[in-house]
Amino acid sequence: MSSLEFFFDCCSPWTYIAFHNVQPLAREFDIEIEWKPFLVGGVFNAINPSVYEARQSSVPAKDSYLGKDMADWAQKAGLKILWRPSVFPVNSVKAMRGCLVAHRHGKLVEFATRVFATYWGDDNDISQDEVIAAVCVSMGLDKTQFMADLAAPEIKEQLRSNTNELIARGGFGSPTMFVDRDDMYFGNDRLVLVRDALERSIKA
Repeated sequence: MSSLEFFFDCCSPWTYIAFHNVQPLAREFDIEIEWKPFLVGGVFNAINPSVYEARQSSVPAKDSYLGKDMADWAQKAGLKILWRPSVFPVNSVKAMRGCLVAHRHGKLVEFATRVFATYWGDDNDISQDEVIAAVCVSMGLDKTQFMADLAAPEIKEQLRSNTNELIARGGFGSPTMFVDRDDMYFGNDRLVLVRDALERSIKA
C-alpha cells in the first residue's frame, strides 16, 4: 500500500498552495494523506539558518519575480494569497498546535485551510489568540476548550516530535512530502514528481 506524508507549517505561502494541490492528487490515487504539522522555524534554527541570511540580503529583481511567481501559482490554484502579509514572518506555534487539536476532532484539513486563508488571504495575524479563536468559532468548535487544549503537554510534545522527526529524516523546510516513507520531495513545484513516485509505487 502506497503512503504519502505531508509535513507543513501554515506560515509558508508555498505550503498553502501545496496543501491545496496535494489533496486532489491523493484522491486520484485513492490514498490517505498523513498530515504532519511542524514548526518550520525550529527547523531553520536547527539546520537551515541560511533562510534568515537570505531575508537580510534579498535581491530586488529576484523578489519582484518571486512575487509574480507566487501570484501565478495562486491563480492556477484558485487561491487568494498576499505576497507579504502585514505581519511577516509570523509566529505559527499556536496555529500548528491548533492543527493537532483539530485533528482530534477529525477537522485538521478544515482548520488548516481556514488558518491559511485567514493569514495569507485576509491578512490576520495567526499568532494572536483571538484570531485562532475566531477560526474555532467558524468551525463550530468549543472555543474555550480548544484554546485550553493548545497548551496541553501532549500537543506541545507532538509538535516538537514532528519537527524533530522531519530534521532526522533529512527535511529542511515546508512543505516536505514523503512517498513510502523514504522518498522525499520539497516544495509545491515538486508535486509533479510526487505524482510520478506514486505511480511507480502503485505499479510496484
